[in-house]
Amino acid sequence: MNLTTIALACIAAYSSNLAKAYNTTDVSKQFAVTSPMETKLRAAILDSVEFLKLITCMDVDQIKGQVVSVGNTGIATGRAAGRFTTGQDVDGNEYELKETDSCAYVPWATLAAWANAGSEREFMRLMSENATMRFALDILRVGFNGTSAAAVTDPVANPLGQDVNKGWHQLVKEKAPDQVMTDAIYFNPDATGVLADGEYKTLDAIVTEIKLTLIPEQFRNDPRLVVLVGSDLIAAAQIKLMNQADKPTERVAAQMMDKSIGGLRAYTPPFFPGKRIVVTMLQNLHCYTQKGTRSRKSENVEDRKRWEDKYWRFEGYAVDEYLAYGAVDESAVNIGPAP
Repeated sequence: MNLTTIALACIAAYSSNLAKAYNTTDVSKQFAVTSPMETKLRAAILDSVEFLKLITCMDVDQIKGQVVSVGNTGIATGRAAGRFTTGQDVDGNEYELKETDSCAYVPWATLAAWANAGSEREFMRLMSENATMRFALDILRVGFNGTSAAAVTDPVANPLGQDVNKGWHQLVKEKAPDQVMTDAIYFNPDATGVLADGEYKTLDAIVTEIKLTLIPEQFRNDPRLVVLVGSDLIAAAQIKLMNQADKPTERVAAQMMDKSIGGLRAYTPPFFPGKRIVVTMLQNLHCYTQKGTRSRKSENVEDRKRWEDKYWRFEGYAVDEYLAYGAVDESAVNIGPAP
């Protein structure tokens, strides 16, 4: 199919507005994103996915350096011969950014539908949100699933961006392996009687075990601690509770159980592995972009019959405090009874 007259007019207006916003003459040519648009682009990406605003996303000056601590997680009160202070102990805790290239496209058929369905303003909103949301979701997709940074990535073999960059979980597994449980455990909501070794009847029991064995005392009762739980585990627990519930109040409890687990506020973020459990502070998860490296390109690619929004930068991940991250690796989790 070809683009409709209305669609052509809408994308011309979109290109014109984009060029004006970024102070460039032609958005179909690669252009640098300079301040203050760099700040606005970052804000738009964070606003498009709510969970991104809960973690630590910031710009840094260098491609490689020490993790930027967002606040001392230890005690800040005491006495000394002079004035009492505590430092930010991040020696050896480094980050390294990688060349990162994103492309969010819209097929011609969708462009035509958007152009015909509403106003020009609505068309521009849909175009802008499509790009920023795709870029934002990929930050989480790679952050939770990334295990390596290949020179040439393979999105077919690695649909979750496993080869785009090393994400938070992988960094902890490499830098602080004792913080990640890899021995087999069994989540068995149907268990009765005495449980076998490594068998748990509730998610609360698993989270409590992580807190007591992997999270040191100085972080264990920090009110900022939360639990991240995979959807497979949440589903298994809820099915059991819903099947047992014979009163309205019990059904409400079953529906709300994923809001608090083991005394911690619970989240199931986008693209979080289905059987993984992590106890940490959300601010402990960092995503860095190097200042001045952002560039964009937005063009109609006739050979592929689609509009492409492209976004290039140096980006990467870091964990502020490894000891404040305790997890059960998804490879270790089995849903069902212990053998």
